[in-house]
Amino acid sequence: MKLLDLLEQTDYECIQGTMDTEVTAVVYDSRKVMEGSLFICIEGANFDGHCFAAEVVEKGAKVLVVSKAVENLSAQDITVIKVADTRYAMAFISAAWFGHPAEKLKVVGITGTKGKTTTTWLVKDILEEAGFKVGLIGTIETIIGDTHIPAESTTPESYVLQEDFAKMVEAGVEIVVMEVSSQGLKLHRTQGFTFDYGIFTNLEPDHIAPNEHASFEEYMACKGLLFRQCRTGIVNADDTHTEKLLEGYTCELETFGLGEKSMLRAEHLELVHTPGELGVRFHVTGLMDFAVEVPAPGRFSVYNALCAIAICRHFKVELPEIQRALKTAKVKGRIEKVPVSDKFTLLIDYAHNAMALESLLTTLREYQPGRLVCVFGCGGNRSKLRRFEMGEVSGRLADLTVITSDNPRFEEPQDIIEDIKTGIGRTAGRYVEICDRKEAIAWAISSAEEGDLIVLAGKGHEDYQEIKGKKYPMDERQIIRELLDGGLTHI
Repeated sequence: MKLLDLLEQTDYECIQGTMDTEVTAVVYDSRKVMEGSLFICIEGANFDGHCFAAEVVEKGAKVLVVSKAVENLSAQDITVIKVADTRYAMAFISAAWFGHPAEKLKVVGITGTKGKTTTTWLVKDILEEAGFKVGLIGTIETIIGDTHIPAESTTPESYVLQEDFAKMVEAGVEIVVMEVSSQGLKLHRTQGFTFDYGIFTNLEPDHIAPNEHASFEEYMACKGLLFRQCRTGIVNADDTHTEKLLEGYTCELETFGLGEKSMLRAEHLELVHTPGELGVRFHVTGLMDFAVEVPAPGRFSVYNALCAIAICRHFKVELPEIQRALKTAKVKGRIEKVPVSDKFTLLIDYAHNAMALESLLTTLREYQPGRLVCVFGCGGNRSKLRRFEMGEVSGRLADLTVITSDNPRFEEPQDIIEDIKTGIGRTAGRYVEICDRKEAIAWAISSAEEGDLIVLAGKGHEDYQEIKGKKYPMDERQIIRELLDGGLTHI
């Protein structure tokens, strides 16, 4: 492909060489350079592609895209293109390289602190129920036709994203539903195309740390960028941050929520609690008018379902198709029910920080279980404050906490447990500690009492445990099956 064609939507300056160059590959990883490549010098948290300039030229790169001076290239037969931001430029170059595939798709991007994963899956289920061919990109995996690719990040690098779009077009996908992280927006991964629909679920302080966001204000501002990159915005009118987040928006706007000002509203919420099942039913009013039941508990499940309905309305999905899809929808690791007994309920959820755990346990309390039992651990080589906070939340809200291991990484699991116990010690909460997670799950099931609600928190969709730099298989669903097949007794 001609270099000029790749740069058609990019502001640049050619500071060395010729623009009449044929490019054989677009690369941002120096290990993948081949003869005739265009290499984009990306500055990361732990590396700088500019430092590999001489190396990639030796390997055959013919074009470098840079944002600052690179030494020892003046005598080389190489074209150097300077841009203001190489990550930003990469998004547009990648889109051109793959033939602007997003223009052949309807793209739905969902951002927010919570609810992104669940809502993307709900939308996918509803649209597929209506006969659409749908692709998905998110925290759990990327789905292209029958191909499932485990996710490395919530929102892939722009090159990978455009490559996925191109594969979806080839596979006959009509609509792609994707999670859009604040990091993805901050690092320009979603530039180079326009979302047909941009969605905002909610906002709470999160991802404020070195190499993430310097402040809550920055985190919110990055989320808000989506509404300058989409044609239609669909936002939660009930969130207190919505107005601020939308500053500078350029799209048309629609709202959903529980309040009277929302264009699409949920009314008459009713908890559904049958043997082994937790759910909620409500009535949709405003832009649509019908009843819905969702087999997932709590108010946040209402918001997720309502958000999905607001999106699918634009694709003219029939009401019975929406109702059927929502009634049977399940999302791996998001308040996922695992059938074990009609006498008690067992759930798996990804809640892995204090904010998410408090929301989860508060919601489950509303169903008035005989006992609320929380099985969880915390990740190693992460903030100790998270451990104290999660311990305190579980001690305060659960009737019994089973402290166990999560991903200890390079820490000793017992050291992490001691930190969690410090948090629980601030409460009057009862707890037991069982370091081995499989043993902890077995104990929770075998010790269950009638009416119990047991939640295994923290791992969610993850099917591994990370110990000393290695990932070992650990899928809680598989563990439960093996325990039951092995004769584990429960009430």
